[in-house]
Amino acid sequence: MFINSLSGRFLILTTVFVMLAEVLIFVPSIARFRQDYLLLRLEKAQIASLALLANDMIDDDLEVELLENAGVYNVVLRRDEMRQLILSSSIPSEITMTYDLRDATPYVLLRDAVIRLFDTDEEVIRVIGEPVQGAGLQIELTMSSMSLRDAMVDYGLNILKLSAVISVFTAILLFLAVRGFLLRPIHRVVSSLKTYAAAPEDARSILTPSAGVIELREAEEALKTMQVQLTGSLKQKERLAQLGGAVAKISHDLRNILTTAQLFVDRMETSNDPMVQKAAPKLVNSISRAVNLCESTLAFGKAEEAAPALMRIPLVDVVDDVFESEQLIEETSCVAYCHDIPADMLVRADPEQLYRILSNIIRNARQALVATRKEGEIIVRGRDTYDQWIITVVDNGPGLPPKAREHLFEAFQGGVRKGGSGLGLSIAAELVRGHGGTLELAKSDETGTEFVICLPKGDFTDASSR
Repeated sequence: MFINSLSGRFLILTTVFVMLAEVLIFVPSIARFRQDYLLLRLEKAQIASLALLANDMIDDDLEVELLENAGVYNVVLRRDEMRQLILSSSIPSEITMTYDLRDATPYVLLRDAVIRLFDTDEEVIRVIGEPVQGAGLQIELTMSSMSLRDAMVDYGLNILKLSAVISVFTAILLFLAVRGFLLRPIHRVVSSLKTYAAAPEDARSILTPSAGVIELREAEEALKTMQVQLTGSLKQKERLAQLGGAVAKISHDLRNILTTAQLFVDRMETSNDPMVQKAAPKLVNSISRAVNLCESTLAFGKAEEAAPALMRIPLVDVVDDVFESEQLIEETSCVAYCHDIPADMLVRADPEQLYRILSNIIRNARQALVATRKEGEIIVRGRDTYDQWIITVVDNGPGLPPKAREHLFEAFQGGVRKGGSGLGLSIAAELVRGHGGTLELAKSDETGTEFVICLPKGDFTDASSR
């Protein structure tokens, strides 16, 4: 409905406000009209008096005509020190009120006007004023209050009609102005939103700011920024979905290949060669982790990570396993690995997932240190409190750049190394959350980087780990 639209309500409110403004100026206006009306009666009475003074032989009929023309009953003119009744006629009743216009204040004029407007009783009033053109010292007259009230009511009705015309005309002008300057740009924005909602991936539907009003222009620019970001996110998520499908297919085939390799490694364990016997267990563990990773990738393609199989495990064994794997990958690196973990410290976690968590963090630290071509050190510390285990991974590398910190734990966003995918920390954070814990960046500057892993104890207690 029109009344529920912005333009309809604006039209109604404008009309109401203009009428309210007219009401506020009505009282001073009616007071001014009353004063002018009484002054005009004094002026007419003075003219009639001067006519009589010029010819004192005026008959009774002419005197009555002069009083009727002036609209008064009696006229008293004071020219010297004496008051002189110039024109007179019979008065229907006693004088009930006297108004002296010579010393009337604005408040008195406003008060008397309001009282007279709402007083419907016919009375005889006296009005006192100063003669015009210095024709005397004082002039006073008596008149009917009803004639004054009738004139005031007629004037008020005319003001009301004029106010209504002015308010409607003003409202129409403002309505047209609002439609041109506000509603048209708003309709354009709404139309753009509908078009964009129909095809958000189409960059052609993004709004082009063109409003001349500053506030609307800012709203359009904000909307454009949001649409650009949303379109980019939708395209990125579409690419990620396609990439996830491809990774799931590759992981499926890679798992079959690794399973075959695992069978050959099982046969290698029966070899009598000491080097083969020493390397076979490590190779078996690596292939087993690769198989588990492929299976986890398939689960990730379904938008979920496998639930952790929680058990009590020595933290130091998992850390040593990660250190050995990293040393085998980068045998010539000048990175030192050490830990400060109590030998009897047990944590409740999934051993494979905890390995992946620490491996992703430590591998990132190693790659950052190797890139500096300087000697570096990676330290893993472990301690426990009453309700959680705290694992910290510290390195003395160059620290993370600001851009990487903004999207550190977001997939494909937090990559630091050129060519990196940015998945490592994202996967680590997700696995930690699966344990009910948190992974946070505690520090990263030119002196190094520190990550903190907090795993809750829950209902698990062990006296030897405290």
